[in-house]
Amino acid sequence: MTQATLSSANVSNTAVIQTKSFTPKDIDRIFNAQKKKSLELRLTNFKTRIVKLKKLKSAVLKYQTEIQKALHADFRKSAGEVDITEILPTIAEINDAIRHVKHWMRPKNVMTPPTLLGATSRIVYEPKGVCLIIAPWNYPFHLAIAPLAAAIAAGNTVMLKPSEFTPHTANVINLMLGEVFSEEEVAVFEGDVTVATALLEIPFDHIFFTGSTPVGKIVMTAAAKNLTSVTLELGGKSPSIIAEDADMKVAAERIMWGKFLNAGQTCVAPDYLLIPESKIDEFVKHAKETTESFFKSKPENFTASTDFCRIVNAKNFSRVSSYIDDAVKKGAKIAYGGEVRSSDNFIAPTILTNVALDAKIMEDEIFGPLLPIVTYKTLDDAIHIINERPKPLALYVFTKKRSTSKYVLRRTSSGGAVINDVILHLVNPNLPFGGVNHSGHGSYHGIFGFKTFSHERSVLQTPKASIAKMMYPPYSSFVRLMVKLTTKFFV
Repeated sequence: MTQATLSSANVSNTAVIQTKSFTPKDIDRIFNAQKKKSLELRLTNFKTRIVKLKKLKSAVLKYQTEIQKALHADFRKSAGEVDITEILPTIAEINDAIRHVKHWMRPKNVMTPPTLLGATSRIVYEPKGVCLIIAPWNYPFHLAIAPLAAAIAAGNTVMLKPSEFTPHTANVINLMLGEVFSEEEVAVFEGDVTVATALLEIPFDHIFFTGSTPVGKIVMTAAAKNLTSVTLELGGKSPSIIAEDADMKVAAERIMWGKFLNAGQTCVAPDYLLIPESKIDEFVKHAKETTESFFKSKPENFTASTDFCRIVNAKNFSRVSSYIDDAVKKGAKIAYGGEVRSSDNFIAPTILTNVALDAKIMEDEIFGPLLPIVTYKTLDDAIHIINERPKPLALYVFTKKRSTSKYVLRRTSSGGAVINDVILHLVNPNLPFGGVNHSGHGSYHGIFGFKTFSHERSVLQTPKASIAKMMYPPYSSFVRLMVKLTTKFFV
């Protein structure tokens, strides 16, 4: 087993990067070293953690060019998109932790009931210990380093597994973190599924996984063997509803941006669109114009755009492109785009209309630049379509009426929601980011990330003369009277 062994069955069109070899014994060795180190880190103060976060931030900025080159090598992601979607949000997450970790670490005093008169109560935040972070391939840098920053702020040691689908980025992460941390504090394990499987055998104190729902189930099952707590950042089919009164031009611009960002390989991308029958032509018109303005190209020349990246590998290219064929066979029409090219895993920005609800594109999370459009007659019809499916990671509603968005939100469930835009809820560190049921368990960003990697320990301190003594046995008539009075007046 090597840190850069790639599975030929799952990865194509990527170069194998040679790094040092390791064995399962090395995993155990590093885990034991981190377990010992974690006992030291739980004693660190906010100043020590801020120093580490600042070093991490400096390393990200130092390696910015290398990160850009690595992501371009992995799936032709442009430097501009890398800066916007990988570097900027990562720095923002680290900066937020630097600004607030002192406050986050401070014990929180809470109310004590009259039945514990004289006692004091507080919540103390302590590190969970040794944590495993398994990062995905779609935003391979940000979704590795952002949770790492939260784990560091909370005082943990971390074993990090980047995705083997983006080996160049994984290698840069390894090199970068190796300059900042010793392996007893942060260790990076490159490699394929065999590496992840070996790591999941270890009794971690917490596992943070970002990826697909099917793999999330595997992680949760493995964690259960050791009763390890888990955070699962998954995905699902995030719908967009356009109401009758919505501004179609604005809706088209914002939905197209969110849909085609990272070639649709975004967990909170608008996965399908629900729109009134009377508005579809107007929307498609604006969507076409917007897409061409974004990439400064007509459909036949999209392959030349430097701002539109590729599907990550041949396996995913085959899966995503098959959705077009299946949808068309079931009656869908290609209203825009539709070009595919297997030689470089290119799929053009594509809009599909007249899509059947039983088409594969309406069942699986797409993770590609395809937007299926389904029309509805009433808003309740659209809500019914959403509620027939597993709860999504995000839900987007476009309307000028507050009453309409409120109506939709009260009748649906999703990890997060945005009114009159898409994706941007991720930018606010004061909002928890996470799913519900099939779209994930737990949340992070800002203080929510700190709490994810912390144990909230309850601490009660009683005075020398404790009122609870009045309830001690033997249970005399006096004790029973005290219980009766307490029940009536104090609880």
